[in-house]
Amino acid sequence: MSQLDQVKSETPPQALDRSDVRVRHDEGIRGTVRAFIDRVRSGDLGMLPVAVGLVVISAVFTALNPVYLAPNNLVNLLFDCATVGIISLGIVCVLMLGEIDLSVGSTSGLASALFGSLWVTQGWPLGFALIAALVAGVVIGSLYALLYNRLGMPSFVATLAGLLALLGLQLYILGNAGSINLPYQSPLVMFGQILMMPKWLSHALGVLPGIFTILVGMRVIRRRREANLSAGGMAGLLFKAAVLTAVIEGVVYYLNLGRGVPWMFGLFVALVIIMDYAFTRTKWGRSMQAVGGNKEAARRAGINVRRIYASAFILCSSFAALGGVLAASRLASSSQQAGTGDVNLNAIAAAVIGGTSLFGGRGSAYSALLGIIVIQAIANGLTLLNLSSSLRYMITGAVLAIAVIVDSLARRSRASHGRA
Repeated sequence: MSQLDQVKSETPPQALDRSDVRVRHDEGIRGTVRAFIDRVRSGDLGMLPVAVGLVVISAVFTALNPVYLAPNNLVNLLFDCATVGIISLGIVCVLMLGEIDLSVGSTSGLASALFGSLWVTQGWPLGFALIAALVAGVVIGSLYALLYNRLGMPSFVATLAGLLALLGLQLYILGNAGSINLPYQSPLVMFGQILMMPKWLSHALGVLPGIFTILVGMRVIRRRREANLSAGGMAGLLFKAAVLTAVIEGVVYYLNLGRGVPWMFGLFVALVIIMDYAFTRTKWGRSMQAVGGNKEAARRAGINVRRIYASAFILCSSFAALGGVLAASRLASSSQQAGTGDVNLNAIAAAVIGGTSLFGGRGSAYSALLGIIVIQAIANGLTLLNLSSSLRYMITGAVLAIAVIVDSLARRSRASHGRA
């Protein structure tokens, strides 16, 4: 019998209960920090590389131009993050399955052109035109799912063909004019350019993630204790919630010193939260991770693999269509340039830089949020310094390469840790 067991056997039950409470309290914050360190050592880096990258980027650009961290400049950065970030959220879905969609830029451009044509040229009500653009995204995703599931066409080839076909359809819809101007005073354009949350509402919403963390954490702790499994204490849970709330409220306060928090960025964050819940708390999300980790094992476990692939492609194209409509509202125009350029690069790079694995089986909705902030932070800083876009492409490519290298090393570390 160990000394600890002997002490427990000689301790009255009441005193033992109080001792356990003290141990759990002491282990709360320490246990949280220790668990985080253990995860990093095992190769599960999570969002750590992104957080460190953002700190370095902010420090460098602020030293070169103090305007970089000005509240209003950050507000503009958040506006720019929302459109491509929503497209990247769809990319996370297909990357989790180890697949790719190279046509998200063209899908967003087609949705932008279709929306502008139906709303402005054809005179459709705004809501119907928006629904039609989103339906187009669903149809495109369904076509990719059909080509993949029924014909066995690799997603790389199918979406590359789609990139060209959708771009041609976009040009056909816009015609010789090449662009369609959207009404500046319309609610959608105002949403994409100037609408901000009331200060009280932004602060109130900033508290919700901390409350949600506590509620979910308490539920997990209760279930693990009912199953006689080890569970963290309330002190560690409250510590995480307090840190999260303090960070969010600090950011909201600083943004409110300027124009405030954009509604469009709020929509993006809301979609991220919804998709994170779907990925982590639903049967569909667990099936996504299982199929991405091992397709054959998931099939033998009774998962409808074809349906999972279809849902991923449809979600990806739908988010791309929504991002295209919001990009049109941001620019107050549907043009031939919509969805072209670096939209594909940024959408895919954001998901990978944020921590979603290119090899499938691992990803998070927050990858799109953090990854696009990194990309736009670089682009914004270089714009303030009046540097050429060529440098932005090179830096973004280097950051993407580093992210893939980190992911590969992390996978190798987890594999070796598992064998040990």
